Amino acid sequence: MGTLDRRTLLTRGGAFAAMSAASGVIGTPLIAQARTLRVGSYGGYFENSFKEHVFPAFTAATGITVESVTQPNSSDWLVTMQQATAAGSVPTDISLYARDTMIKASRLGGLIKTLDISKVPASANLDPYFVFDAGQGPLGVGAMSWFTAMVINPTEVSQAPASWADFWDSSKYEASLGLSKNFNALFLDIAAATFFDGGETFATDEGILAVIAKVAELKPNVALWWSAESQMEQAMKNGDVIGGQYYLDVSNLMAAEGFPIRPIFPKEGNPQDYGSWCLSAISDKDAEAAEFMNFSSDPATQALMSRKIGTAPLVAREKTDLTDDEFAFTSGAPAIKPAYEAYLDKETFIKEAWDKMVAGA
Repeated sequence: MGTLDRRTLLTRGGAFAAMSAASGVIGTPLIAQARTLRVGSYGGYFENSFKEHVFPAFTAATGITVESVTQPNSSDWLVTMQQATAAGSVPTDISLYARDTMIKASRLGGLIKTLDISKVPASANLDPYFVFDAGQGPLGVGAMSWFTAMVINPTEVSQAPASWADFWDSSKYEASLGLSKNFNALFLDIAAATFFDGGETFATDEGILAVIAKVAELKPNVALWWSAESQMEQAMKNGDVIGGQYYLDVSNLMAAEGFPIRPIFPKEGNPQDYGSWCLSAISDKDAEAAEFMNFSSDPATQALMSRKIGTAPLVAREKTDLTDDEFAFTSGAPAIKPAYEAYLDKETFIKEAWDKMVAGA
């Protein structure tokens, strides 16, 4: 995962799109001008949906033509942009970065341009958390998000858990759960939010070890430590596991196809990851980029992306015209914020301690 690396929805998105009616984005076309903007987006269904639904709506509202640039959904793109910036020519004006990649870029310096947020007034619709500022000014405006969720098999679990803590009950879940094997797949964040002080617990090595020790107590209830999304999908379909952690969008797609799976938002919430629009440091498209980020931050656009791409909106449900069912398909509350900085700063320490725990050492 844990981040944007997994987007199975992007290859299955037609099932979700069929559930929703077309959504209009409010905007008055401006006088046609020879204005262009290169925008990076992940390939496949994701990029195709942007090209079919989002970019044309933006052009209709602003007169700015978008050139879609396929970029990988990993930190490999950061390396590409670093090399291109050094050479003085980047392939895109705006890139889509997951938060951890954006933090890396801010620390490297010279890759992302500071934004004049006053030129992006619609960003006020977003929680300030989604306007990233590393201390030198805004560097990224949230684009869309996605959730990892608690899931159960409703035919096997008669009463939905109210808390993640319920999964530690061996009288109900012994040898029956599926959890991600990856150290940064956000189950540590779940345990920290459930039994400790959330993200603050990651501030010390002792806190990190305490969270990992708590997860170790859950091991008798884990039937599957999955490293590939397909493993958990098949285990849920086969009834090999009756609960665990999985992706909200894919879970809802499976449920819509008749499989026994139900995603739940317990009282602690589910981890929410997200991507941000960032402007290349050497791009001269500041004005066009601001208009695009402003358009993206509009509740109507956020709803459009939820319907057509399957991503969770970064604005309050009440600000959109999404129905309750449409909103629940991609989002929910409360949200657990991952400890991104800790995963970057203490990656080796956390990974080694986690892997030892999973292996039983």
